[in-house]
Amino acid sequence: MSGLLALLDDVAAIVKLSAAQLDDIAAQATKAGTKAAGVVIDDAAVTPKYVTGLPAARELPIVWKIARASFFNKLVILLPAALVLDAFLPQLLTPLLMIGGAYLCFEGAEKVWHLIVPHKDDGPQQAETLDAAHLEEQRVKGAIKTDFILSAEIMTISLSQIDIDALWVQASALAVVAIGITALVYGAVALLVKADDFGLHLGAEGRLASTRALGRGIVRGMPKVMVVIATIGTVAMLWVGGSIIVHGLHDLGWHLPYDRIKHAAEVLGGESGFVRWAVTAGLDGLIGLALGLALIPIVTRLIVPVTGWLFPEKA
Repeated sequence: MSGLLALLDDVAAIVKLSAAQLDDIAAQATKAGTKAAGVVIDDAAVTPKYVTGLPAARELPIVWKIARASFFNKLVILLPAALVLDAFLPQLLTPLLMIGGAYLCFEGAEKVWHLIVPHKDDGPQQAETLDAAHLEEQRVKGAIKTDFILSAEIMTISLSQIDIDALWVQASALAVVAIGITALVYGAVALLVKADDFGLHLGAEGRLASTRALGRGIVRGMPKVMVVIATIGTVAMLWVGGSIIVHGLHDLGWHLPYDRIKHAAEVLGGESGFVRWAVTAGLDGLIGLALGLALIPIVTRLIVPVTGWLFPEKA
């Protein structure tokens, strides 16, 4: 009997330990996923453009193709790569994270710059010169490339926020983040791209006048919704990118930007946690915008031409 009781005690201890570790995974995944929110919002805001101009029947299959590639990128390629780097070359994580942050700043600042200085969009002309199949293939490839970059940033940001050294906890938390974020992003994208069709259906087939009016309202409102989402995505990119740069510089030994922002948040925010956060996010975003604007001529006049010269087949 005493042996059975001891065995039951061991089982209870294992169950308690497992529950605690599951709590750790959930807590770490939540913390990591929250920090990557800016990239997530941008991912959801960017993806719908890849189905614009294609047959409505192909919208959801295209979203699924991109989502499936995103799952593969995060779980099969990026998750193991992030863990290997963290285990053997942890000193590279901060510089890599800052490179990703600089990319976010560039992307966000480029969108702001295009609002200030409108540029010609080649998308419709391209759609006219390619048949639907080739256009779909090209769009999917472009979306997967963009998703890979954003996914790398999501996984790197997430790993940087996990403060438990156990490898299996890190891997499990990253997997939870990867699956949860991908499902959230592409579920939201699927709803966004089909909202017009749903509105048209309600407007035409609704039994009640209020239902038909709702459908027409959805159709009229979706362009504004997409503008709002794109705006939030741009602001989030600048905020997250600037925050990554500021914290990276702090970790590498240059504390001035971090300390000045922290001091400003304490002075202006007082006892309000929300105001302190808003001041910090706003100043991080301004730094991200300044860095991104500085990067635009470097990328467009140096990096893009050099890349086109080195890889002409990709141009």
